[in-house]
Amino acid sequence: MKSIIRILITGLAIISFAGMASAEGDVAKGKKVFKRCTACHKVGEGAKHKVGPELNDLIGRTAGTAEGFKYSKAMKKAGNGGLVWNDETLHKYLAKPRKFIPKNKMSFSGLRKPQQIDNVIAYLKTFSKAKAEAAAAQ
Repeated sequence: MKSIIRILITGLAIISFAGMASAEGDVAKGKKVFKRCTACHKVGEGAKHKVGPELNDLIGRTAGTAEGFKYSKAMKKAGNGGLVWNDETLHKYLAKPRKFIPKNKMSFSGLRKPQQIDNVIAYLKTFSKAKAEAAAAQ
């Protein structure tokens, strides 16, 4: 009887952990999904602005504030209104960019699957370590 209870508890723990890992996203899968973004955005050492801003240190950044990029009035207004990029705001934006910030310049219609968004966010966090850690501590 005790061994059955142990197996059940272990199984529940594994299921619980798998759910948590899934919610956090998979960096390798996020890198693959991010390939859709590379026509307009870059990350990593030496990344430069393209049609869209480079996305290094995006996590924790106020919207519309990447130095040297010409943002739409809508994105600047969102940032001036207090929009900061974190898991929650990126989820909403990446799902439907034009709905989340009407009249912004991003022409991408959005990612339909929440898991893809989790994965992209996990990937972007690898280029935003200092700010990601600060955001998680809050």
